[in-house]
Amino acid sequence: MSDAPPPDDYPLPKRRSNRPVKIIHYLEFAIFASLMAFFRLLGIDRASAFSGKTLRFVGPKIRTLSKRGENNMRMIFPEWSDNKIGNVIADVWENLGRTAAEYAHLDKLNIDGEHPRIELIDKEKVAKVFETHSRMVFVTGHFANWEVTGITAHQTGVPFGVVYRALNNPLIDEVIIKKRAAVMTRRQIPKGMDGARPMIDLLKDDYSIAFLADQKLNSGGIPVPFMGHTAMTAPAAARLAVRFNLPVIPISNERVGGAYFRVTNHEPIPFEPTGDLAADVETLTIKINEFLERDIRARPEQWLWLHRRWGKREED
Repeated sequence: MSDAPPPDDYPLPKRRSNRPVKIIHYLEFAIFASLMAFFRLLGIDRASAFSGKTLRFVGPKIRTLSKRGENNMRMIFPEWSDNKIGNVIADVWENLGRTAAEYAHLDKLNIDGEHPRIELIDKEKVAKVFETHSRMVFVTGHFANWEVTGITAHQTGVPFGVVYRALNNPLIDEVIIKKRAAVMTRRQIPKGMDGARPMIDLLKDDYSIAFLADQKLNSGGIPVPFMGHTAMTAPAAARLAVRFNLPVIPISNERVGGAYFRVTNHEPIPFEPTGDLAADVETLTIKINEFLERDIRARPEQWLWLHRRWGKREED
């Protein structure tokens, strides 16, 4: 029997502690809090649309980030014209703006009720896996509003924890942790070496674990193919799956118009371990990347192209 506290009483992770709170953090937090209050007053649909249109106009002018996204697209889609890349990067910024505003309304993103905003496809696939496994690994990426997959899992009664990247601003990080706890899960594990023990504890308590598996990881990452190019990739999802014989369930998430979403559960990723831990982790990590690639190619405008997924290049 688990000694873990009840789900509603589980202690939340502390805000980011390796960065002292500075004046700039207080200024950023004041802007963040003001925007959240403004978006709350607007209502979810108007807030999402307003913020999306604003970033669609402003975002492409932030050349450091936009140029990085454009260069990433040129590398992956060399056949694309500059005009098409410009249109897609504008779509990426609009999606990011909508997602930011929707943080003020995460409690309104529901799969049922009077006004459902999330359509859940193939719910029974996860239920079927639970017939033979008490826990599993979920993988998805930074698509649409990436908090939607966790919200959906919570509303379908799946006990799970999520691995997250702590925000640079400790004050905002603390707020986001609390927002996730209210609509998703209190079992939140920050990325890094300190997260290894909580991941094991999570599994011991028969909780599944969810990863946003599309970010670059230098320290501890492994170089594997991603969209035709080598990328340093976090192996944690694959390592846990191999070590504990857990099925890996890929989840697709797409924005289907405004603040409405479609979440699709897929069959477990086919995988047969060989007994060679390092080789098995690499093979399964590649398979996870292949799933993410299919979703990116299907809806490139809904993926977050703005980070250095393939490392820093001269053109950045």
